[in-house]
Amino acid sequence: MGIHGAKKRKLAEASTSHESQPAASSRRAQKDFFKQASNWNLEQDYENRPRKGKKAEKESNRLPMKTADGRLELLKGLDPNDDTASVESDTKWLEGRDDEIESESEEQIEKEEAPYVPESQQIMDAQEELAKIAISLNENPEDNVGGLKTLAKISESRIPTIRMLALMTQMTVYKDIIPGYRIRPATEDAAKEKLSKEVRGLRQFEQSLVAGYQNYIRTLAQCARSETTPIRGGQSLSNVAVTCACTLLTSVPHFNFRSDLLRILVGKLSRRKLDKDGAKVIQALETLFRDDEEGRPTLEAVSLITKMMKAKEFAVHESTLNLFLTLRLLSEFSGKGSQDFVEQTAPKVKKNKREFRTKKERKAMKEQKGLQKDMDLADAMVSHEELERMQSETLKLVFATYFRILKHRSPHLMGAVLEGLAKYAHLINQDFFGDLLEALKDLIRHSDEDAEDVPADEENAENAKNAESVDDEESIRNLTREALLCTVTAYALLAGQDAHNSRNDLHLDLSYFTTHLFRSLLSLSVQPDLENTRLNATSSSATSKINVQTTTVLLLRSLTGILLPHYSIRQVPPLRLAAFSKQLMTTALQLPEKSSQAVLALLNDIAHTHSKKINSLWNTEERKGNGRFNALSDSVEGSNPFATTIWEGELLRKHFSPKVREGVKMLEKGILG
Repeated sequence: MGIHGAKKRKLAEASTSHESQPAASSRRAQKDFFKQASNWNLEQDYENRPRKGKKAEKESNRLPMKTADGRLELLKGLDPNDDTASVESDTKWLEGRDDEIESESEEQIEKEEAPYVPESQQIMDAQEELAKIAISLNENPEDNVGGLKTLAKISESRIPTIRMLALMTQMTVYKDIIPGYRIRPATEDAAKEKLSKEVRGLRQFEQSLVAGYQNYIRTLAQCARSETTPIRGGQSLSNVAVTCACTLLTSVPHFNFRSDLLRILVGKLSRRKLDKDGAKVIQALETLFRDDEEGRPTLEAVSLITKMMKAKEFAVHESTLNLFLTLRLLSEFSGKGSQDFVEQTAPKVKKNKREFRTKKERKAMKEQKGLQKDMDLADAMVSHEELERMQSETLKLVFATYFRILKHRSPHLMGAVLEGLAKYAHLINQDFFGDLLEALKDLIRHSDEDAEDVPADEENAENAKNAESVDDEESIRNLTREALLCTVTAYALLAGQDAHNSRNDLHLDLSYFTTHLFRSLLSLSVQPDLENTRLNATSSSATSKINVQTTTVLLLRSLTGILLPHYSIRQVPPLRLAAFSKQLMTTALQLPEKSSQAVLALLNDIAHTHSKKINSLWNTEERKGNGRFNALSDSVEGSNPFATTIWEGELLRKHFSPKVREGVKMLEKGILG
């Protein structure tokens, strides 16, 4: 037994002394390895290991290679002769090899340069991506609402063409997916409400839509203010942004952030010279005014325009002011009310006849009214009273702007102001008639003084000099046109709101305008540009008829208000009728063909209405006046018209135009027959 024990001990000692020899069995080595692994501190060993620095790149001995697009590139790769691989032990492989592999892969990614992609290929890829996102949003916007953020991210590209495409795509998508109601902002109590899954999903979609739309409008505002050069003779980023804002304003004016869109557009109108963007803005605002049935968008737009013009001291283009002439609400406004009693929309209910309601019923009715108000606001519905209130506010802003410009006397805006006052004179409060007529008289006086002080040759030279100093699209002040517009406005004031019935109480005296027009007839007849249409240089559309009447048209409008007023045709004095008839027949000899036809047509209407008062002018034997006729008299009555006859008809019978000859025959037939 002892011998066997000694043998065993010697074997153990021998095995211990030869522990490092490879004769040990794999099972025992594996067991010892796992026993030692429990005592390892891997983190500390990894921390104490030396940091591995970047190896210096070897110079490439390869020749450059010419790519398909004509560029030369140096090929960089591994040298097949370089064999740096080493075999590591199992222990080192366990000591943080994963982290080392990740660090090496990151170093390789940093070293590798991004492959060059041509700009044209990037644009094509962006187009495909934008198309996919737009299709998915149009098919199911609620499930794919995250695509709005992707579109916004693409619009931040450094390539201008991709930014333009992204802006246009966003505009198209928003125009299609925006609902037909205004989305209210989320309240704090909304998160606590118990809602169904469908309603909660709809609200999340609406809030995501509003947030994305707001960011998009901010991007449009930034791009619209940026001064970028057009791409290869096309549109610039600013042009595209203005186009998108105009489209959204005319397509979805009921939706949120309408005021922000209007600020973008009104900012493009704050210049004396309007470019293509300004023409787009004017066309968009005209469409908004024409299609607006709610009243709020028009009121907001007019308010911003008036504030902008006041801040710029009315140094704006005439087309901006002419926008007021396209207001639909002004033509529909019923502004005329009773002067004897106060009209009430609903009869008052006496207290003793009111229906009794409990406190609970009154509370429920109050809540119902609040809900109905919110529903009307969401549906963009306005009551009749609210619509009239907004119309009144719009009128106040428009007329306040007109009166400020009259006081400021901006030369390039006087024609547009007088045109607007002549069109909307029936809506002006009668209390302002006296002050307005005095302002019109002062305007005519100053125009006459300016015309007398400057001789013809000097005036032409000065106009040419002014034309060079102002923009090519600006119009030079036309004093004759302003005087005619003042006369038209004055008689339009008298015709509207039954002012002619209370003209004595209002102390309205229009004799100054009548006398001025009578003295101007002969000089007007020899002007060479009577029939030239005054076109707006920045007219938004080919069908625009704002402030483009010829001088002849304005003259006929003035004469109609003086000689054929619709409110008191029989009250026109015979001396006035005879004096103007004589002067008009004289001017018909000098007028161009179409103007002469128009004057004879007006005389036909006068003869049809007042034939008995003026027929003596065509009969030499029925002479009523004594003395001589003075065509250059300072007053209508002082011209003594009944002391002469209308001999101009004999010359007009031999006029070169057949229509003029026919007009004279019809006139004489109406007078004598």
